[in-house]
Amino acid sequence: MDLISELTQYLISGLTSGAIYAIIALGFTIIYNATEVINFAQGEFVMLGGMVMIAVDATGRFPLPVSFILAVSSVTLVGVVFQRLAIQPVRRPSAITLIIITVGASIFLRGVAMLVWGKDPLGLRPFSGVSPIAVGGATLTPQSLWVLSVSVVVMAGLQFFYKHTITGKAMRACAFSRRAARLVGISVDRMVLISFALSAAMGAVAGIVVAPITLCGYDVGTMLGLKGFCAAVLGGLGSSPGSILGGFLLGILEALGAGLISSGFKDAIAFLILLVVLFLRPSGLFGPREVKRV
Repeated sequence: MDLISELTQYLISGLTSGAIYAIIALGFTIIYNATEVINFAQGEFVMLGGMVMIAVDATGRFPLPVSFILAVSSVTLVGVVFQRLAIQPVRRPSAITLIIITVGASIFLRGVAMLVWGKDPLGLRPFSGVSPIAVGGATLTPQSLWVLSVSVVVMAGLQFFYKHTITGKAMRACAFSRRAARLVGISVDRMVLISFALSAAMGAVAGIVVAPITLCGYDVGTMLGLKGFCAAVLGGLGSSPGSILGGFLLGILEALGAGLISSGFKDAIAFLILLVVLFLRPSGLFGPREVKRV
């Protein structure tokens, strides 16, 4: 394989991983805009999406699209229950308190998943075939096409929701100023609940589409969540376009680093990029220049 083919292969791998990171980063951004809190349980929503999809598909009772809907709906319900039971009851919470709650929820969900599904990783059948597709001297699996296409649909759907629906515009208003949103009659508590539901649903979608490529286990959400957080910071917390760009950029840099340097540095690259961004531009590529300390 010549250098051009290798670079093409790394680019394809990077775009596939980047699409997943972008969806996870958008989940962080949705909740951050609504609450100014970083939800460290986001990775567990990704893990639950994959594990529930595997469990439902293993029954053999439902076609793949129905299993997909059931899995996403189940994880969305988990997100709603999490917000109602763990976030909403807290009176006058500080950002640190809410972050600690999300960390605790992450540990709890990971433990429940280990008890339900065990410690062994599980696999999900590909959505459509396994024969690789040749692209410029490189190969592309059909599941990678599913990852990219589903990611594009999710991102486009989220932008449509924000710009062309009353609820989406209300959520944008809350992100701009929660006090002003209350003054014009917007229920901020309801917007926060919807943000957790959306974030959980998007995490579930990411976990489902990536499960056929990488095995899914009770602990996979930790690393995926951290990389999604790195992508959100890289693009700028609170910026949806920044989260998308940050996810794809992180995926491509990670793939190039693993291919051209060493695969052992694959995970370290994400955190190295995070440190560089925090030192040079804490607000990220598309974030505001003023940084709030919490």
